[in-house]
Amino acid sequence: MAYIGKTPVIGNFVKLDAISVVNGQAAYTMQNGGVNFTSYDNVNQFLVSLNGILQSPTDSFTVSGSTLTFASNLSTGDVIDFVMVLGNTLDIGTPSDNTVSLAKLTATGTKDATTFLRGDNSFASVSSDYVKLASTSASNVSSVDVNGYFTADYDRYVIFLEGVYGSASGGLDVYMRFNTGSYTTQTTSYNTVLDGLEVNNASSSSNQQIGAWNTNKIIVGRVSDNTSYRSNSMITIYNPLQTSYYHSATALCQGWNGTTTFWGFNTAGVWQSTTAVTGLNFSIQSGNIYANNITLYGLKD
Repeated sequence: MAYIGKTPVIGNFVKLDAISVVNGQAAYTMQNGGVNFTSYDNVNQFLVSLNGILQSPTDSFTVSGSTLTFASNLSTGDVIDFVMVLGNTLDIGTPSDNTVSLAKLTATGTKDATTFLRGDNSFASVSSDYVKLASTSASNVSSVDVNGYFTADYDRYVIFLEGVYGSASGGLDVYMRFNTGSYTTQTTSYNTVLDGLEVNNASSSSNQQIGAWNTNKIIVGRVSDNTSYRSNSMITIYNPLQTSYYHSATALCQGWNGTTTFWGFNTAGVWQSTTAVTGLNFSIQSGNIYANNITLYGLKD
């Protein structure tokens, strides 16, 4: 990294405790805060001043463990001015603020409600970032529910449907419905609009638009029964617990109409009710549903 001006210095630089000279003695114990000091790699990290003169590492002194040994015995009148240990590249001490990158973090530390790592790689309180709440799969079932995860902590939710296909042949719609109360699935009073494009294996494309008033579902995907042709969708749910206005959802979808026609489309849906939504129900137009993963995230303001 380039800097304007002097490059910042990093390292665990330590000035050791004062050492009193003993007449006729060459070896002295190094301490830091009264504790024997051994946190270094080699003698070249040491700055030793004797009688106001910096000594040459190896030539004038050596170190081993917590012992500093001069090349010859010291005598009364000699003064060890200071012993400074330069920073160890593998021991930087306590990092300064904003100096540790994401790549240097491990998963072994403790955490609390203020340390979910945010999308901007900071540890500030969660605001508008994705927070994973639940994950499940579906395997040859008539429908799958995601219930009990809507709380006052989040105003919006995003749910991903990954690797979805069906048990019945042909191009089949994937349905989403809202659950309420004791997770009762609501099957009336939906309005849904779909706008997209399809292309077939002859490279012929056409617009696809579907609109339905007072229907029994919101369309959030289109699938076949071929496991190689799977649908994926990202669905946003808006403030499901509110009871002041009708509930709505939007979806971005990719799917298949059999094995020869590919779909891409957007969906907008509304449930004409102000009853609080407590969960979601997913099914397929006909037959059973399979899904590699169904994952729900909460988003905070």
